[in-house]
Amino acid sequence: MAATEKTSSEPIVAPTTSFEQTQTEQFRKRPHGQSTEMVLFKEEDTRLATRLDATRARLTALLERHENLKERLSRDSDKIIFERLQREFEAAKVSHAEEISLDEEQWNDGFIATIREKVHIEADKKALQGQTIVFADQQQSRTAYRIKNKVIYCLDSARIGILYETDFAGEPFESYHCVLESKSFLEKMTVSEHTVPFFLPIKEAETNFLSSNAIKFIDCVGDMLQAYVDRREQVRLVKELYGNQIAELFHSLPYNMIEFVIEDYYCKVTASVRYSELVCTLPSRARVLAWPIHPSKKISSRGENGGTHTSPSPSRLTYAEEALTTMSLPEAYAEIVLNLKRSVRQVSPNVLRD
Repeated sequence: MAATEKTSSEPIVAPTTSFEQTQTEQFRKRPHGQSTEMVLFKEEDTRLATRLDATRARLTALLERHENLKERLSRDSDKIIFERLQREFEAAKVSHAEEISLDEEQWNDGFIATIREKVHIEADKKALQGQTIVFADQQQSRTAYRIKNKVIYCLDSARIGILYETDFAGEPFESYHCVLESKSFLEKMTVSEHTVPFFLPIKEAETNFLSSNAIKFIDCVGDMLQAYVDRREQVRLVKELYGNQIAELFHSLPYNMIEFVIEDYYCKVTASVRYSELVCTLPSRARVLAWPIHPSKKISSRGENGGTHTSPSPSRLTYAEEALTTMSLPEAYAEIVLNLKRSVRQVSPNVLRD
């Protein structure tokens, strides 16, 4: 009788070859290898980000230098234009036989239309006669027109010149020029040259008003210039009178944003004013805060659990804000300093201790 074979329930495992052992070891080592690669990638990303930041910083500095150079060149160009227009307007003042003052009723679009027609007729006569210089009798017939701080001149080549005079506290300050021209009497006027500061939006005013309402354009530019000089001189006067009391003072180019800091032995006051329109001479918004300087003189406030704790939170000085929006800047500054101690004591009794 043949012997019966005994079957085993355990699976038969084939012997492992050297190739399979190598693959297994590589598989076991792969997670560690991947983590190493991730670290290397992150380091490379960091180095790349650092280089990009450095490149971006250099590019930013280059762009700033470019803008500064462009602004300097623009200002040099503006200076040349100013000197040339100043000479032309002075010559126009001499050549005009008389100056007529206009009232509000006479200052209208009909008047501007008459001036436009006059300069175009004169230019056409010169072209027909082949003359490059206006005859003496034509020069004597020229008339200048004044409306408030503006003087209107008839210039050569069918152009209209507007001289803007500015003042502050009754004293005359610098003048500005604007020249309007059109190819024909029927075509719209444009601004050909001007000496208005580059940060005042004369181009925007030209787009919005000149073609539809020349009077409104001329008045708008005049109001912007006068308000700019007024705000600038207010800041200058504050510096002159109270410069030793002001710790810091900042302002935008058109002086429509002004900030200053007053430091006293018990608090620091920060004031910020904004003008909603460039034709405004009084701020539309003001924010004045009083900050305690010394830790021992911090403002007390009530916590959530009903207890009190000290925090360096500022106090709002509403009286100062009202002064800034209703008075000139020098007057408002004097009002703020005069009532500062009393007002800070009222809003924050723990700040001041006699």
